[in-house]
Amino acid sequence: MTTVDPTPTSLPAALAEPTAPVRRGWIALIFSANLGVWMAFFTPIQVLLPQQIERIAPGDKEAMLAVVTGVGALAAVLANPLAGALSDRTCLRVAGREFGRRHVWTAGGALLGALALVLLAEQRTVLGVTLLWVAAQVCFNAMLASLTAAVPDRVPVAQRGGVSGWVGIPQALGLVLGAVLVTAVVTGNAAGYRAIALAVLVLALPFALLTADDPLPRAHRPAFRLRALVASMWISPRRHPDFAWAWFTRFLVQTGNALGTLYLLYFLTDGVRVPDPEGSLLVLILLYTLGMMLTAVVAGRLSDRSGRRKVFVMTSGLIMAVAATLLAVAPVWSMAVVAALLLGAGYGVYLSVDAALITQVLPRATDRAKDLGVINIANSAPQVLGPALSAPIVVHLGGYPTLYAVTAGVTLLGSALVVKIRSVP
Repeated sequence: MTTVDPTPTSLPAALAEPTAPVRRGWIALIFSANLGVWMAFFTPIQVLLPQQIERIAPGDKEAMLAVVTGVGALAAVLANPLAGALSDRTCLRVAGREFGRRHVWTAGGALLGALALVLLAEQRTVLGVTLLWVAAQVCFNAMLASLTAAVPDRVPVAQRGGVSGWVGIPQALGLVLGAVLVTAVVTGNAAGYRAIALAVLVLALPFALLTADDPLPRAHRPAFRLRALVASMWISPRRHPDFAWAWFTRFLVQTGNALGTLYLLYFLTDGVRVPDPEGSLLVLILLYTLGMMLTAVVAGRLSDRSGRRKVFVMTSGLIMAVAATLLAVAPVWSMAVVAALLLGAGYGVYLSVDAALITQVLPRATDRAKDLGVINIANSAPQVLGPALSAPIVVHLGGYPTLYAVTAGVTLLGSALVVKIRSVP
């Protein structure tokens, strides 16, 4: 369970365990903010970057896309926990008024990230695309760090499964709306980037401007020492074994997800050989999102009511592994449709319940955003490892059937190892 530092006086609201349930308006606004940030993450990776790279380097598109996404993911690995740690220490006072420690990072990340996307739209070299995608990743990961910490900051444990379900849905819905926006509403790659930049601002800023954000009293702010800050990124598995297992299991499941999704557009083009790969990709994304929306909130609430987390996580991994196996043994359009529905259903269960589970094994309330940033390394690091593994598998080690078989195995292992977590049922 989350612990707090002993202190002779009562803890300030920013550090106390929340007890009052959050209302629908708050859930709607954080849903919207997460929708904006996930549109900014996934629409470029799935649609805009592949299009842009194919025009720049058509003969080497797989390798160059792997470079761009891999370097961007490495930047995310570093930026997310660092931004979280700085957010934990933020004490902002303007004109005598105290502001909270999270919203400044949400708003700042949205504004600067949108600017990075606008500049990214104009790049004509792989180097230029890489540098601007890195800038966008840094900004949006700062934003994500603050949004992720908002759940343990403000949502009681008994409500976290359901809320995490709502917060998780934008990971898929953002890609759907982003794909529709850049393929059906606006025309052209550059216009697509600009549309996503505008969407981030419209969707994310209301949460930062309209919801409460408890200020951190300066007396409770941890001292800023760079060496200590860097050292704090290491959380001892011996002292906090449940946190370590939560990190490792998420890393494996997200590695499976990265392996299975990075080359999806190319899989439809070169493996399934559908006549309209981009349109077919949109269909699969819609089906995936439908499956996810049908399960995420329901599974989260069932988990809240039962008080159990691990059985839901293990079941979700099994469902996702079955979906990947179908793609490995029968790479045809009809099977891809079934797999998309199953994968979405399994991932919806996983995101809502595993997110709630993780908030219950955080080591310290004073470091929520930093610790969740360390967890987010398990989300981002597979985006580095995924391209490094996917490219040689597709090119040299058996192609897409092998890729999806590996995806199934890694996902199943990650979900099964959640039994090692002892403090959460």
